[in-house]
Amino acid sequence: MIRHLLNRPLIRRLSWAVVTLWGVTLLAFLVLYRIPADPAVALAGPSAAGDPAVVQSIRARLRLDQPVWVQYGDFLLRLSRGDLGQSYVKGTPVREAITAVLPNTLLLGLSGWACWLVLGTGIGVLVAARPGKVSEGLLLAFSILGASTPAFWIGILLLYVFVARLGWFPAGGTGTPKHLVLPLITLAASGVAYYARLAHSAMSDTLREDFIRTAKAKGLSPTVIVMRHALRNALLPLVTIAGADLAALLGGVVFTESVFAWNGLGQLAVEAVAGLDIPVIMGVVLVSGVLVVAANLVVDLIYPIIDPRIRSGT
Repeated sequence: MIRHLLNRPLIRRLSWAVVTLWGVTLLAFLVLYRIPADPAVALAGPSAAGDPAVVQSIRARLRLDQPVWVQYGDFLLRLSRGDLGQSYVKGTPVREAITAVLPNTLLLGLSGWACWLVLGTGIGVLVAARPGKVSEGLLLAFSILGASTPAFWIGILLLYVFVARLGWFPAGGTGTPKHLVLPLITLAASGVAYYARLAHSAMSDTLREDFIRTAKAKGLSPTVIVMRHALRNALLPLVTIAGADLAALLGGVVFTESVFAWNGLGQLAVEAVAGLDIPVIMGVVLVSGVLVVAANLVVDLIYPIIDPRIRSGT
């Protein structure tokens, strides 16, 4: 296992990860500095925005009067020291702001992802192992309804029923298990439906393979056939999709965090965009990029564990 982790393909992937993150920061920086709004004007406020001297003073203090390539060079120089800069709005280090909310995003994202995998895969495998017109019809309806319903609409519906009408849960925020329930249901609903359909399709195809018929001919029980022989092969297409979905979730579940005022990366990004807080936006983009790259790298490492026939770099 250790020898597999320390091979050349892994080093090559890590090199490409660095290049990818650099490209992400460069693209985000160029886009942010091409927007027509001026952060200096926004920071000056309505009363001072019309005073060119005040705006110019703010622009000089934040080095916004420098060419774009100089500003980007300053960003990379700070980044090499582990410094993400200072928030324009709050004046606090961006690293502290992200560190404060990142655990909340990880908690919500990983919990939702686990529900997708465990519940979705479990439902799909169960229906595939015991097929029937009714069960497969219900699964199809559930998958279509779940995948086509927007997450923010589910969140608003849950807020109306369980907060406004029943009063069972808090309207938003973080800090207690009750705060997690409704955002988690919102996040899990569409994913569970999608993974259930995907797992059902993969398992149904696997159960028609020749080696499954051989296992049945040997007299193995259906449980052994499904769990020991079919499930590992059916998981392969799920792993790739699960890795990409995990990256998207950890990158910031913006809609869910916004609906429930969940104090995470998504909420932080929304506030930063509203205030034109460029250092915070760049910090969130960079951290999200790291999470995406890390999740994809983990998927590459898990593949050979699930199926030993697969070797990195082949």
